[in-house]
Amino acid sequence: MNNKPIFHITGESGWINDPNGLVKFKGQYHIFFQHHPYSNEWGPMHWGHVVSDDLIHFKYLPIALTPGDEFDKDGCFSGTALVQGDTLYLAYTGYIFNDDPEKIRQIQCLASSKDGIHFKKHGVIIDETLLPKKYKANDFRDPKLFYQDGTYYILVMARKAIGNGSILLFKSKDLKKWEFVNDVLTHDSEGRMLECVDYQKDLGLLLYCEQDYPPEKDRCLNLSSCEYEVGEFDKNFKFISKEGKKLVDYGFDFYAPQIIEDGHYLIAWMDMWARNNPSTKYGFAGMLTVPRKVTVENGIMLQKPVIFGDLVESKEIQNTYSGHLSVGTLHLEIDSLKSLSIILRKGDDEVTKFYLLDDYFYFDRGLSGEQIDGLEKDPLSAAGIRKMPYRKQQKDDIYIVLDKYSIEIFVNGISMSNTVFPKESSDIFEINVESNATHVTLYK
Repeated sequence: MNNKPIFHITGESGWINDPNGLVKFKGQYHIFFQHHPYSNEWGPMHWGHVVSDDLIHFKYLPIALTPGDEFDKDGCFSGTALVQGDTLYLAYTGYIFNDDPEKIRQIQCLASSKDGIHFKKHGVIIDETLLPKKYKANDFRDPKLFYQDGTYYILVMARKAIGNGSILLFKSKDLKKWEFVNDVLTHDSEGRMLECVDYQKDLGLLLYCEQDYPPEKDRCLNLSSCEYEVGEFDKNFKFISKEGKKLVDYGFDFYAPQIIEDGHYLIAWMDMWARNNPSTKYGFAGMLTVPRKVTVENGIMLQKPVIFGDLVESKEIQNTYSGHLSVGTLHLEIDSLKSLSIILRKGDDEVTKFYLLDDYFYFDRGLSGEQIDGLEKDPLSAAGIRKMPYRKQQKDDIYIVLDKYSIEIFVNGISMSNTVFPKESSDIFEINVESNATHVTLYK
């Protein structure tokens, strides 16, 4: 019996976390990810690898990067990919462990491939000799490699010796000799350390994750939060944000988002640090979100999921609609929404709820199945609840994507990503809506 998700990426075995090196190369989408193939626990990081022609069907390829060289002997940490001509380059962080935390080293490395399958390591390209003294060499990781106006650039996350996380920029003409440019942020990070930067010039998007971000009432309630800013680099390579930072996703389980530049499809790790993981009993640990098409409108990043499953039904409904669904997609198009309550993955003693209340949408997994606990201690988290503001439209557009162990919800382009672990038999859904008109499309 296959106990893995039906259409979410996991490892063939073992643990996975951050997606890395999302890129289109020689006509195929390549998705790499942090991977410990020998255990369902985090361990020495490898780069797992899948490819796809359509971002719906995925094929496993051999592990792309394996730790063991002097510069990455204890792990090949996160990074990105860049296509130049007929060559695929991977920039990643080599990890060297030491019992003394201050002597741990994280250094930026390069690998390349002509076929997209077999990779040659080229060793260290940026280490602490290029790192200004006020930053820590033991917290220096997650390179974002890009090419612009005849120059290669790398954004790397770093931590100040006195202070919090920063995003540093380096440049090179040949991918070999690099020089420091500056810290691109105009504000101090509120998180202890920043991770997993992404930059999409044509969208004006800068994304990053803030570890140990202080909670703010009804936002940033996870242990670490993923945020974005819309803006551009000025002539001094400072990122000038138009409206400040915003959450990428309002759910429990979302980290390290990366965007495929060709088509602008976003994928993230659908989990969170310091949580128990019920999936280990099913033979895997960790999965990635569904791919989402990303656009930016009026300074807001919007996401629309790639649809999995076949069209089953498309109809106008009057107030209520119900059926059975554990794997598939519900698409609701609602004119003049007045009230909405949706029951998902309902069984004898299990239920997941999604509903609108006082201009917020709530997701409640308190009775969804196996309990998921983390370090978050606020009242909402303790009750298994997340909320996001209702970005009201005349015609609301809602996607609900279900797989065996996950529910991803998109309301007018704003997302909530969550894991759930109900029994397989818990598959009833019920929609109760009050509106001028509601159209429902079901895929499974």
